[in-house]
Amino acid sequence: MADSSKIKPLALRHPIDNLPELHTALLKWFASEGKTYPWRETTDPWSILVSEIMLQQTQIATVLDRGYYANFLARFPDPISIADADEEEILKAWEGLGYYRRVRNLQNTARQIVTSHDNQFPTDHGQILDLPGVGPYTAGAVASFAFNQPEPIVDGNIARVLSRLFDFHGEVDSSAGQKQIWAWAGQLVHSKKARQWNSAIMELGQTYCSAKNPNCDGCPVWEFCLTRTPDLLPSKKAAKKTVLVDEFTLLCRDQFGRVLMQQQASGARREGFWKLPERDAEAVAHLHSCYRAKYGITHHRVTLYVYQCAPESLPEAAKGTKESWFTVDELEALPISSPYRKALDKLLSDSLML
Repeated sequence: MADSSKIKPLALRHPIDNLPELHTALLKWFASEGKTYPWRETTDPWSILVSEIMLQQTQIATVLDRGYYANFLARFPDPISIADADEEEILKAWEGLGYYRRVRNLQNTARQIVTSHDNQFPTDHGQILDLPGVGPYTAGAVASFAFNQPEPIVDGNIARVLSRLFDFHGEVDSSAGQKQIWAWAGQLVHSKKARQWNSAIMELGQTYCSAKNPNCDGCPVWEFCLTRTPDLLPSKKAAKKTVLVDEFTLLCRDQFGRVLMQQQASGARREGFWKLPERDAEAVAHLHSCYRAKYGITHHRVTLYVYQCAPESLPEAAKGTKESWFTVDELEALPISSPYRKALDKLLSDSLML
């Protein structure tokens, strides 16, 4: 049962029946309080696509504060610049962002733009949707932000806003729930100011209509919101249980100071990236543990163990595994995902390992 102190007054106006007034209220607020981001300062579809792909699984602060967005666009400013780039180069440029399938899809998208669209970014929503790795949200984002087309978008923030705006108690992540939320998003999108509207409703979900402790009193569209119990919405399916995984790896250096690395195989989550050589628990049982850290990835909580190992004591690798020796300088140029990069930085800075 909802806390009576968190029950808000009934809406005075239905959002659909009073759509022009809703548009005016939200856009007025956004014009005065909306945040400024690099991708909001451009209508270049490639720059917008890159931002949307980066932000799918990465927080805005990470993308901006660590320079990922600016650095990536400096290296790959347009589709043709990445279409024929070496995979290791694009993986290196994406290093630290995780979910590396995103950048592979981005390269495939660029190739299709170059070959099928004469290096011109398609403006038709359907053609954008046909690009590799581009789903309904990303297609709508590019169409509305780059071309101001009245295409709806739905992310977690917008789904939360709409579930409260329409007092929707169905599961927003179910098929039926998604269908309903997208339908409402389509009804609400501004026909002439889609760019501003989609940015505004998304930012509303990031600010006043946040997941916890929504600020209904200050909300610019509170009078159009049908729910009286915002803290209970949105409804979602039960979260998947986190799986605990142990990963056993080696730090092995030869007489020249080179480090042995293992390339992750085709089909692996981080295909093409390099990591510390992995072995099973039995193979490392007799070795000295020198590092331990935890990291999370898609419903998994991984404990990474690193063991010191001399070349002459190196346990045999699994059949088909690719392993190579690299100098410390060469490691800097390799695409290495964050958990292993952090381990290497720590271990190789230790005077005992030099």
